[in-house]
Amino acid sequence: MTTDVWLPFAPEEIPGLPSAADHGLTYRFWDGGDTFPADPADCAFYVVPYLKGAEIAVRPLAGMARAEVVQTLSAGVDHVQAGMGSLHPGVRLCNARSVHEASTAELTLALILASLRGIPRFVEGQRQEEWRSGFYPALADKIVLIVGYGSIGSAIEDRLAPFECARVLRVARSARDTERGPVRPLAELPSLLPEADVVVLSTPLTEATRGLADAEFLARMRDGALLVNVARGPVVDTKALLAEVESGRLTAALDVTDPEPLPAGHPLWHAPGVLISPHVGGSTSAFLPRAKRLLARQLTHWTAGEPLDNVVYTTA
Repeated sequence: MTTDVWLPFAPEEIPGLPSAADHGLTYRFWDGGDTFPADPADCAFYVVPYLKGAEIAVRPLAGMARAEVVQTLSAGVDHVQAGMGSLHPGVRLCNARSVHEASTAELTLALILASLRGIPRFVEGQRQEEWRSGFYPALADKIVLIVGYGSIGSAIEDRLAPFECARVLRVARSARDTERGPVRPLAELPSLLPEADVVVLSTPLTEATRGLADAEFLARMRDGALLVNVARGPVVDTKALLAEVESGRLTAALDVTDPEPLPAGHPLWHAPGVLISPHVGGSTSAFLPRAKRLLARQLTHWTAGEPLDNVVYTTA
């Protein structure tokens, strides 16, 4: 009987993988194709194909009777977690912390700056050969609230530092102190929203965060504030957001939407003050080398019987 490791990259393309011969492993390449590379029952370490959707991600799980580890290449695990119930107790689900922080934080700053400084308006003006000068908001002197202060939220603040923001407010599930200042608990979010000029959502999608930015949340944001979502689309109530942006009271920059992909004809496409990027926070040239380093590190820990990094859930 073999012990299989399913990888979404060819194993010879991943430097530092443990020796298959030394550890009795068989590396199998599967990137979400119609045909499995082998019997899922022999798979002990399953790396979920990246950006292939929930249906593909969970498809082999029900047959993985010997699974020990399910490793995503995304920061979020919501697309996999529903399928974990088919596995036996003790299977560890790990996310891709350390892979996406830099890229997602870069995009967050790009969306904030583009939205505040009017870049979409300038692009359209260039197409129309119109000189759209005037005064535009700056990020300098703004108060930024980061909702979801994990590794990505911290990376966003790292990149905000040179822009002379008046303050950065931090919110996470529970309170804690950091070198940069306090992280407030989610319970304090309603009192913080009216203070912020820019609200950045970088939370995982959980039952607690689904619909977090609802009509009440948005109503508490100050007039003229910018909502930036680099989390998951369902963290925001799309209908409530549309009402606010169509009234002109708020603006938004969205790397994720609900529904997603956003279908043709959806009112978000043409809503005033809305900038949309097609869920590309982690999809950059920085992804592949970081993802491969993570897999080599995790498999080295696993074959050595050492604790794994980034364990977010263990089946009961």
